[in-house]
Amino acid sequence: MDLSTSYLGLPLRNPVIASASPLSADLGGIRRLEDCGAAAVVLPSLFEEQLRREQALAERMIDIGADSSPETGSYFPAVSDPRSGAAAYLDLIARARAAVDIPVIASLNGSTLSGWIDTATQIEQAGASAIELNIYRIASGPTVKIGDPVAECIALVKAVRAKTRLPLAVKLHPYYSAFGAFAESLDDAGADGLVLFNRLYQPDIDLASLCWNNDITLSAPNEIRLGLLWISLLGTRLPRASIAANTGVDKVDEIIKYLLAGADAVMVASVLLRKGPEHLKTLLAELETWLNRRGFGSVSAIKGLMKHQAAGAEAQERGDYISGLLSYRGKR
Repeated sequence: MDLSTSYLGLPLRNPVIASASPLSADLGGIRRLEDCGAAAVVLPSLFEEQLRREQALAERMIDIGADSSPETGSYFPAVSDPRSGAAAYLDLIARARAAVDIPVIASLNGSTLSGWIDTATQIEQAGASAIELNIYRIASGPTVKIGDPVAECIALVKAVRAKTRLPLAVKLHPYYSAFGAFAESLDDAGADGLVLFNRLYQPDIDLASLCWNNDITLSAPNEIRLGLLWISLLGTRLPRASIAANTGVDKVDEIIKYLLAGADAVMVASVLLRKGPEHLKTLLAELETWLNRRGFGSVSAIKGLMKHQAAGAEAQERGDYISGLLSYRGKR
């Protein structure tokens, strides 16, 4: 059985990538993920706010989104470990690349140019296999104009692309208008891949303490549907960029569905945090069993079988929406 695929131009032995999580934060965890079958590993994000604090930047944010979030550094927790930050991150990249045979993908998280370009260059020099730009921003400011967040993301990708030869992935949340056109613009800007989707962590209110509760909840299988939709729609529209599915994987079913929709690879984190890295072995064994039972000889044989055709996709989606509403009867 051939489980191989490619992502960002990188050959992978199977389509399952260990996404950024505490499991990939140290060399021992990275080795364990490889031993359990991960085809690649994404390191936890290096946050722009960490770089600003570490470098004691006094000047205002420059160029892209200069005033988008200058106050966020004050909300970011202080770094208590002197070994943390860019130096430790670069060291982890170098040691991981020397220790494992699978691709090691670095992750940068932010929304502006400060620190990003220089850090991307340093990441390349440290030996990373690729860079994932984790663009996490809620554009809620009263001065933000419609279209600004999209334009800033595209400019950011172009700027980083101009400074590194590494494969470049862009991890996004789905809450952008005209997402299909946005994805195509990122492809044109030089993105080698898209990760769909990042989750916006939405706070709750604790009624006992009357405080905001920002606890992290792990993803669940019912969260895959938006990703399935957009992956299936974009599969015929991106001439260059590959697509990695992210969010909601609990069983092999979600991996198979993402592949059928057109994903080149599937990222997992929550299920590994619940069940441990060894669960990768189960997922891969069950994927191979499913392919065998269905008479498929490879992962590539099922990739994109269920994707939407570019022509008439919007009309088809509206038809499915109307049909679903009209056919639903509810509990009687």
